[in-house]
Parts: sequence; C-alpha cells; structure tokens
Amino acid sequence: MGRIRLRAPAKINWTLDVKGRRADGYHEVEMLMQSISFWDDIVLTEYDNGIQVFSNSAGMPLDENNLAAKAARLVKDYFGITTGIHIHIQKNIPIAAGLAGGSTDAAAVLVGLNVLWKLGLTRSGLAELGAVLGADVPFCIHGGTAIARGIGEKLTPLPDLEAIPLVLIKPPFGVSTASVYNGLDIEQIPFHPDWKTVYDLLAQGNLRLLRCHMGNVLESVTTNIHPEINEIKARLDETGAAAAMMTGSGPAVFGVFETISDAQQAAEILKRHYSQVFVASSHGRGVEITKGGSL
Repeated sequence: MGRIRLRAPAKINWTLDVKGRRADGYHEVEMLMQSISFWDDIVLTEYDNGIQVFSNSAGMPLDENNLAAKAARLVKDYFGITTGIHIHIQKNIPIAAGLAGGSTDAAAVLVGLNVLWKLGLTRSGLAELGAVLGADVPFCIHGGTAIARGIGEKLTPLPDLEAIPLVLIKPPFGVSTASVYNGLDIEQIPFHPDWKTVYDLLAQGNLRLLRCHMGNVLESVTTNIHPEINEIKARLDETGAAAAMMTGSGPAVFGVFETISDAQQAAEILKRHYSQVFVASSHGRGVEITKGGSL
C-alpha cells in the first residue's frame, strides 16, 4: 500500500475587494493572496476501499462532509478508482478562521492522490479539478503570491513575496463565510483597496506605508458581529505591527512586522491575551510533498 506525506499551507489576503454580485449569487472578487509558512501536515495511505479521515482536531468533521474527504471522493469518481484512502490531518491551522484551512487540506489530497495514483495531472489541471470543491482550492494548489479574480478561482501569479514576518491571532470563535458575504452591502463599501500599490510596497519593503493601502471590504461586516477583531488589530499595533488586517471573512487577524525578531517578541506579549497566536512569514509555495513522490 502506498503512502505520501504533504504540507498544506495556510493563506492570507493582503487585500480583499468585492466588485459585485453575480446572477448565481456568488460575489466577484479581486484579492491579493499569499501562502504563508504555517501548515497542516497530511498523510495519505492507500486502503482496501472507502475514504476515512483521522485528525488530532475535535472541531472538524471526520466523515464525507470533510472537504479533504470530498477531494478524495472527487478523484475516485472522476478517474473510476476503487482503491480506498486513509487521510490523516495533523491540524495546525485554526478552523473557520479565514486562513483556507479546509481548502488547503483538500488541495493536499488532490496533489497527493495525483502522485500516489499516477494520474498525470499538472498543477493547472489539479487546480481546475479543485475549483469544483471551493474557490480557494486552486490557489492553495499553486500557492505563492497571486491575484485571484472571478469567485477566487481565476489566478494571475506574481513574483513571490518571500519571508515577510507575520503574527497571526485567531480569536476564540469562528465565522461563516457565506453569512459574511451575505451581510455585505456592496453599495456601501467605503474603500476599495488597490492591490497593485500594496504589492509594490511589500516588494519594496515599505511596510510602514501599508496601513494606508491594505484593505479587506469584509472586515466591516465581521467586526459588526465581533467587535473583538478591532481590539486585536489595536493590540497588534501596540506591539509594533506595521499594519494589521483581518484575513478572508475572518475572524483571524494578521500583523505585518519588520523583522522576525520583532514578530516573535510581539507574539510573546500577545499570548498573554490570546490562546491562539502564531508566528509565520510569507511563503512562495503551495502544497508540498515531503515524502513519497514529487509532482
């Protein structure tokens, strides 16, 4: 029986803008997206039949409602594969946080099964297949730095923004992405972030100018429900963050720091107030195989 191990990195949004609502109910977005050095560890092991999910996390479903299990089912049905699979998820990325934890696990399953079962798909082919599962899955497969448009599945890769220090804080609650988008009044969005300016500032290292240009139009919706997010941003500012913003539909918030030492010192202070505080950095790759093959 074959086995493969993978790293499934989280993502943040340097910017998140909503351009309109489509006839099918989905929103047209424009987002500057970034993989970060904070990941779940996935082990896929062939089995006689069926799909089974195991995890260290008590907060996620372990049946076929799990997005990783749905990814395995998609591959098995699409290619007519009868071999079963065990999916073990060492969950490090907080659930329902806006960090694409479920999407990146699904992306890892697609990448891993492609190698394990010698399916011959390219990353682009995997991303096209993964779009069926969710708008963030294609980005999680490719990783790095990219502009995402459409509902998030239309990607334009950019030169990677590497090793920018970050502190992530996940407050003790989750949010529903669908409810946040449904609560957005597009006509009342006061500020549309300019992803190009933000990208250039990050690439040039002009971090102190970021706070004037970074933006997430969903933040006002989520903070209206959970004002604690504004408190987290203020604490990040107090500990020296050049800028702080909610990622995705939230509620996780990230702060951008000048050096990794600054980020680590800030994290130690913030751990006095929050139980889930993580130090990471921008990362130039998506799902990676750590043992058992290569794409």
